[in-house]
Amino acid sequence: MSARKSLTILGATGSVGQSTLDLAMRNPDAFEIVALTAHCDVEGLADAARKTRAKQAVIGNVDRKAALEEALAGSGVAVSAGAEAICDAAGAGADLVMAAIVGAAGIRPVMAAIEAGSTIALANKESLVSAGSLMTEAARKKGVTILPVDSEHNAIFQCFDHDRPEGISSIILTASGGPFREWTREQMRSVTPERAVQHPNWSMGAKISIDSATLMNKGLELIEAKHLFGLPAEDFRIVVHRQSVIHSLVEYRDGSVLAQLGSPDMRIPIAHILAWPDRMETPCERLNLAEIGRLDFEEPDTERFPALALARAAMEAGGARPAILNAANEEAVAAFLAGRIGFLDIAMIVEAVLDVYDPGSPQQLDDIFAIDGAARAYAQDLMEKQAA
Repeated sequence: MSARKSLTILGATGSVGQSTLDLAMRNPDAFEIVALTAHCDVEGLADAARKTRAKQAVIGNVDRKAALEEALAGSGVAVSAGAEAICDAAGAGADLVMAAIVGAAGIRPVMAAIEAGSTIALANKESLVSAGSLMTEAARKKGVTILPVDSEHNAIFQCFDHDRPEGISSIILTASGGPFREWTREQMRSVTPERAVQHPNWSMGAKISIDSATLMNKGLELIEAKHLFGLPAEDFRIVVHRQSVIHSLVEYRDGSVLAQLGSPDMRIPIAHILAWPDRMETPCERLNLAEIGRLDFEEPDTERFPALALARAAMEAGGARPAILNAANEEAVAAFLAGRIGFLDIAMIVEAVLDVYDPGSPQQLDDIFAIDGAARAYAQDLMEKQAA
């Protein structure tokens, strides 16, 4: 790597945050840790802050501030708490901000980092799903680069001819199909949260694991890709690829198809972004194609996994639809994890909210949060009526 970078990690105790920390600690001369944030994991945050000699640690849950201060006593690490403090840390002007907060909670911190002129390492897909046009326009005005961390979008980024995009005919995102790829709808009725979080290929947090099981995660990625790469909606496709070796593909007008391959380890796309435009070593397992032997592909089944069709329709409609989709999904997934609704109810709740709530297009960030809040209220009301 050509120069030392200052780095802030939003969501440092989550799956992506932990992988980022692992790579940063393996390359201590390459990164200066400005700030680390977490929602409520005091122990994990304090341990990471001490190990990386971070300048600041921020806990989102204000009730946990005293515990964090105690855990970091004598370390020299500054401590703060609350949503505004996270935004302040995001906007402190680090060279690179890893945006790994899950859900719509990551929108304001990402916007703060953009306003500060930091390069954004985006692992929070919900930010672009809910506020894509506003966020990409803010980045354009500030001259900020958004670098995609999700393995699929990172693969596209590596294969995409940014200087001559007119030569591209389509983008193909791959999906593992999740743990229930071969299950019938009837079989999926009995799925428990414990079973649904067991992804066959990737190690992820609970929310993303559930989204992967319903294939909503791929639908959200479809919308994110539209904002990142700017092609018409009809130029984006999804193919199920159970081995998770090819992470996405870019098809060119001459018939050439470029693919990025790698082991299913998030440290590979994270390393690409941390070192960009250079490359860095990782401890990740190297591909042995002879050992893998075969690569399988199939079309996704939107009847068994209706979340995909809902997401595509939201992408094509634009306006407030993606924000509604995301908010309703977050509420439904949380309810499923809490045992309040069934697995198949997740997509049903999302579809029902989309059917009853159709506001105008958001013009500013506050509009996004108003739409998000209203969609959540609709979802909660529908679930309460269902339980009654």
